[in-house]
Amino acid sequence: MRVSTHHSVGARNTVPLLFFIWIFSLGGCAPSKAPGDPPFVVAIESAPTQFDPRFATDAYSERIGQLLFSRLIRTDPAGRMIPDLAERWEVEEGTRYTFYLKKQVRFHDGRPLTAEDVRYTYESMLDPALASPHRKGYEIIDRIETPDLFTVRFILSKPHAPFLTELTRGIVPKHLAQNGPASFSSHPVGSGPFNLARNDPDDAVELSAYPGYFEGPSPTRRLLFRIIPEDAVRLLEMEKGNLDLIQNAFPPDALPRLKANPRLKIMQATGSTYSYLGFNLKDPILRDRQVREAIAFSINREEITEHIFKKLAHPATGLLPPSHWAYSPAVTDYSYQPDRARRLLDEAGYPDPEGPAPRFRLTHKTSQNELARRVVEVIQRQLSLVGIAVEIRSYEWGTFYADIKSGNFQLFTLSWVGIQDPDIYYNVFHSGSVPPNGSNRGFYASAAVDRLVEEARSALDAEKRKALYAEVQKIISEDLPYASLWHTDNVAVMKKEVEGYTLYPDGDFYSLKEVRKTN
Repeated sequence: MRVSTHHSVGARNTVPLLFFIWIFSLGGCAPSKAPGDPPFVVAIESAPTQFDPRFATDAYSERIGQLLFSRLIRTDPAGRMIPDLAERWEVEEGTRYTFYLKKQVRFHDGRPLTAEDVRYTYESMLDPALASPHRKGYEIIDRIETPDLFTVRFILSKPHAPFLTELTRGIVPKHLAQNGPASFSSHPVGSGPFNLARNDPDDAVELSAYPGYFEGPSPTRRLLFRIIPEDAVRLLEMEKGNLDLIQNAFPPDALPRLKANPRLKIMQATGSTYSYLGFNLKDPILRDRQVREAIAFSINREEITEHIFKKLAHPATGLLPPSHWAYSPAVTDYSYQPDRARRLLDEAGYPDPEGPAPRFRLTHKTSQNELARRVVEVIQRQLSLVGIAVEIRSYEWGTFYADIKSGNFQLFTLSWVGIQDPDIYYNVFHSGSVPPNGSNRGFYASAAVDRLVEEARSALDAEKRKALYAEVQKIISEDLPYASLWHTDNVAVMKKEVEGYTLYPDGDFYSLKEVRKTN
């Protein structure tokens, strides 16, 4: 399946993603391979749209970008913050974050990475002229200091609880990136474990191991991300042995068949990917809360997760999964109640007309991903049972995602991956986070939510934050800017000889730098 940036990694949570994107990552070590060895091949469903980390928001751009660009800090498979470019860091009074950089790091062109590159990366995102979609997350920064070549200090205007998770964005080289984002995006140069060797949006993205990587060169000399939009083709290529790994990018009903294949092995774990139905709250029909409530009660999530996802997805009540420390179960329950949906539509002024005519018509945008279309077709049928006619419009990923970011939709389905910090509620639902300042693509506005998410950002006590986000979750569930659908499991299928694989909850690609094959 496929997702979007959204969200993103860490508190950025901007990895909007195609609908239900499932991604993958690997870990391990192995002796170096000869340059002539074949690449390690991974199938993906669509091409990344952007390699500059200052602009990347879709899942494949974020995940592949993590292999090209190093970050100050990153998350490990357990979701803990660990050093990447930083050797260590110090926090004073909740407003002064000082990072001491590793001194042996070089960009792919051989130039050393210094504190000035870190400062430039974040200051450029704060510059309105750059129009970075991540700008809103860094407005808390009052100034950035570089006391020496390998020390960088962020001074915040006030305490900001999710700030560390905001610092998991790739660092770009000032001497190249300052020449313009268009030029840099087409020829990205980072300090990560891989270089970009080839980018063909109609075929594949190929990476080559960077021999000067500060943690040592990857045992995998070449990574090839084959872009295969069709589920059936990806499945066949995996069974024929032409792929080394796929994660979540196959029809769930194919899992028993894959498990029975003696040449393959499978890993499975709960994930944090959240799928939802988005509403355009400026639409004259969908701005009516009763209509959105009726739609939410019309969707049989249990039927979809059991029969289409084969229980590899679980009905969701909100963005955060039940395992999350800030999750609150005290929200409105929108279990399947079609009769209640019909009454709500009557009350909203859309009585069921006599004959085959619907109460009203809506368009539902989705990607051309086959599983996404299957799900949307079921939702279309379920809404028709309460008198709502839905026209499905599917597009290739780039066109679809551009429409969503620009607000050109009535209904759409997408997923957020990489949800770690509950500050995602600010990015997604604060009234000031409408694009390009954030991911409030449905134009939701609530003074109460604005106040709560702003207060939660400044609260350094975890229990206070949890209480504030419980209130946010309650209000969001009542206002329904999204209709929550489900959280999906992560399932990775690989050849038997693949070793060192690490399954990340958010589907990171990062440990592909360490994967190896035993023969």
